[in-house]
Amino acid sequence: MPVFEYKGKTIGGTMVSGELKAKSRADLERILRRKRILANKISRKPSEINIKFGSGIKKVHISRFTRQFATMIGAGLPMIQCLEILAAQSDSAEMRKIITDIKESVSGGSTLAEAMRKHLKVFDELYVNMVEAGEVGGALDTILVRLAGYREKADALVRKVRGAMMYPIVIVVVATGITIAMLTWIVPVFAKMFSGLGAELPMPTQVVLRISGFLQQNILLMVGGLITAIVAYKLVKKTDLGALKIDAAKLRMPMLGTLVRKSAVARFTRTLGTLLSSGVSILDALEITAKTAGNRVLQDAIRKSVISIAEGDTITAPLKETGVFPPMVTQMISVGEKTGGLDDMLSKIADFYDEEVDAAVSALTSIIEPVIIVFMGVVIGGILIAMYLPMFDIIGQIH
Repeated sequence: MPVFEYKGKTIGGTMVSGELKAKSRADLERILRRKRILANKISRKPSEINIKFGSGIKKVHISRFTRQFATMIGAGLPMIQCLEILAAQSDSAEMRKIITDIKESVSGGSTLAEAMRKHLKVFDELYVNMVEAGEVGGALDTILVRLAGYREKADALVRKVRGAMMYPIVIVVVATGITIAMLTWIVPVFAKMFSGLGAELPMPTQVVLRISGFLQQNILLMVGGLITAIVAYKLVKKTDLGALKIDAAKLRMPMLGTLVRKSAVARFTRTLGTLLSSGVSILDALEITAKTAGNRVLQDAIRKSVISIAEGDTITAPLKETGVFPPMVTQMISVGEKTGGLDDMLSKIADFYDEEVDAAVSALTSIIEPVIIVFMGVVIGGILIAMYLPMFDIIGQIH
């Protein structure tokens, strides 16, 4: 069993730290909560090797399973029969194996939540806690419908953001590839032609030839540097401070920062609202939401709000301090807390920001497309003009 190091506060505000054995990070957090300790930093001991390759199951498989399961349970089919049908019709061999294992655990007397908790790589803490709340409250069908809706909207949000970011990335990569190809293959052909002229070349031509020569001599070094930079970025992002700095930088990026901020707010409010409306306690809901926040700045803010609530305060103040949340959001959350309708208020905020993400994606695409096209035209056109300038000079001398 792995050993984890932790730092946190007791309910009384005393700072504590130590080491504990646990099956997983989530298991350790449950142990600490029972000890009335609010952890703000948990890490596996460096001596442990922790390599994860993921579950290999796509999000669409989980969303489809949830929607179909909700429909069958709502229709009154026994749970075992539902799981048998879902396992038989799954087009993923790994998903089929997991559903079968869940069915066998439930047949053996486990609750559905306990059976799913064995597969946290597929059914995360949010999923399992909502299922557990549904089983305890006798409203599993309602919870599954709510969970299916949540997953579908969350997946749609991720696709929108990825789509918005993928388009400019692909265009920039293609433009860069074309430019490098011209400088390393086409320009050298012109360079050989010009070497026999003996005349002084125009300044733009000289600049392009120097850039071409530099690329030809240092292309391997530049590729190695790029690979090193990517590896360094991933290693830095794995550290607490590195992840915090990188995620904070994402929020400050021109144009993309607005999209990242709005999608983070939409995900936070949707997740927390869904958990609260499903009967999960506010502290557990915030802990789960922190893990699924997708941004370290937001995650730290949520964990501060956990401490704030445990000490008898509201969640609004820590969220305001981050600067991530617009004033409208914190004010609506504050109203929701005071009126006792926080879950409904969060759902309304999530719906609003889903629409804001749609608008931001459209705006970003409409701005970036012409900018990239103009950039490509200037760079590629500039190279071609620089190569033909000496020829124009020669033609002018002939006349």
